[in-house]
Amino acid sequence: MDGALTREAIARAARRVLEQEGIAGLSMRKVAAELDVKAASLYWHVRNKEELLDLLADELLADAEAPPREGPWRDQFREYCVIYRQHLHGIRDSAKVVCGRFVLGPNILRLLEEQLDRLREAGFSPEDAALATYTLSAYVQGVVLQETAPLAAAETTGTSRGEIAAAAGAELRALPPDRYPNLTELADVISGPAMEARFRYGLERVLDGLEARRTAGG
Repeated sequence: MDGALTREAIARAARRVLEQEGIAGLSMRKVAAELDVKAASLYWHVRNKEELLDLLADELLADAEAPPREGPWRDQFREYCVIYRQHLHGIRDSAKVVCGRFVLGPNILRLLEEQLDRLREAGFSPEDAALATYTLSAYVQGVVLQETAPLAAAETTGTSRGEIAAAAGAELRALPPDRYPNLTELADVISGPAMEARFRYGLERVLDGLEARRTAGG
């Protein structure tokens, strides 16, 4: 394999290891084993694990899809965010890899250029278009990180997320209302909605803010 070893092949192998073992199990040694080469061979192409994660962050978007370029900008980017969330959920620990990582690989460049073109065509100023792409991406990544993290310690021992939320709601309702009037009144709202509803609510509010910027002309 050494003769055909490339950064692209390393990135694809890293993705396979990530999908099998998660980010905690990702290492240069395991990627080398996936490629059937010695770990030392990787260092001719990738200096360390952080650079490996840079390659992987772009590789994780190789098959990311964009919605049809039709309809109002808001509908297009709502669908963009829905698709991106589904994409991250479909690859184990992918949000942990891409979140906060500023990598200008070919896949990221392709998606960013396409998004910027849509937003500017919709009437956003150049600066607002650039910041909007970051805001929407960061929102989706943050939601997925929350969705894939344990809701509480009890989840790691077999308690379902629904059971944990129900218990939290009961605990909030049992608080002394004279001291916690808002928490007791809103216990069901705080603990009740599923993550899908929370994601949709937050996304619409982000889109509201961006639409206000667009109509105000930046």
